[in-house]
Amino acid sequence: MGRLAGFPFFKDAGIDLISYESRCIWRRFDANEILVDFDDASTDVYLLASGEVRILNRTQSGKEVILGEMRAGEFFGELAAIDGVSRSANVTALTRGELCVVPAAVFREIVFAAPPIADRLLRLLAKRVRMLNARLMEHAVLDLRHRLYAELLRLSAPRPGTDGERAVSPPPYHHVLAARIGCRREQVTREFTVMAQEGLVDRTRGALILRRPDILEARVAEALREDA
Repeated sequence: MGRLAGFPFFKDAGIDLISYESRCIWRRFDANEILVDFDDASTDVYLLASGEVRILNRTQSGKEVILGEMRAGEFFGELAAIDGVSRSANVTALTRGELCVVPAAVFREIVFAAPPIADRLLRLLAKRVRMLNARLMEHAVLDLRHRLYAELLRLSAPRPGTDGERAVSPPPYHHVLAARIGCRREQVTREFTVMAQEGLVDRTRGALILRRPDILEARVAEALREDA
């Protein structure tokens, strides 16, 4: 069994992936290395074997908007492989790692040859569209406080051994959160001060703890209802 089959996206593909793998390139990357940049003409798909990357957009004035991060097992670049249009985002490595570069032609051959893979791709694209729609709605109708609540909830995961708490690990930098929700770092810092005073958040060495995520969820829901 080749390495491609080890990626969740290609698991139980129903086809032999060995012949496709021989047409791919494996390479290592360093932290802060730009893997894909805006308007690049490349159409390869990148499978992350290890490491972590950040996806962001940048305005003409230089303001950056973080779209998200990806870790081992995930992939990016599929849109250019599908439509051949130049890259719409920048992808920069946050850590050292290794990836598999899959030429667009190879990626498309696999998708068309394996119905399970085609189904996963459709579901993945639908999921990403829904997520972008949700974030667009938040940016359109929520103030920065409630956008911050929503982003923290999205980034967090249930905290083991606690009743209802959630955690964001590692704890996010304020300037990173600001770039995610479209505001300044100082505004995020002020909101965290208020949340800490209310007992909603706490910071440990390895994580940001959401003590009362239920309250944050209720506030976001109420803000959306009020706008409606």
